Amino acid sequence: MTTADPDDRPEASDASADGAAPGPVELLQDRARALVAADRIGQFVSVGVAGATLETIIVALLTTGLLAVTAPPLAAKAVGAEASITLMFLLNDRWTFADEGETGLGSLLRRYGKSHVVRLGGLSVAFGALFVLTSLTDVTLVVGGANLWPTVANGIAIGVGMTLNYVAESLVTWRVQDAR
Repeated sequence: MTTADPDDRPEASDASADGAAPGPVELLQDRARALVAADRIGQFVSVGVAGATLETIIVALLTTGLLAVTAPPLAAKAVGAEASITLMFLLNDRWTFADEGETGLGSLLRRYGKSHVVRLGGLSVAFGALFVLTSLTDVTLVVGGANLWPTVANGIAIGVGMTLNYVAESLVTWRVQDAR
């Protein structure tokens, strides 16, 4: 992590070939290159797998009756999503985006808050997909006496929101500007 204010960081191309400040096209190209950096995407997806695994375990535990009560799929997703978002934020902050943003508890908490806000978009999409898949379809997937369809549908819903989350986290939470 750096100690500079993210607003004060220079862009990836701080001057064009003729020494002039970069224009809007160059700035847009720099941001696009930063977003498609393969190693960063790979790290983000790996962190997403960890978060999705945690969320899936929680949804499965809460919807299959393996615990004392059975929760509705959307309530189970809310609990699983919050645990997952927190885990993914911590992993992304320390690994995927470790070189972005300021150090210190205050900055960490601001990024955590931003992460929650930007993930509302992806989470809204995931909730919508889960609602459609579990409430507007008549699908049952019984394995070992338990209906695993809500768990499978949740996995699909997680996948639907992932691209939106990556772009929003990269641009808003960590303000990525440089390709790796």
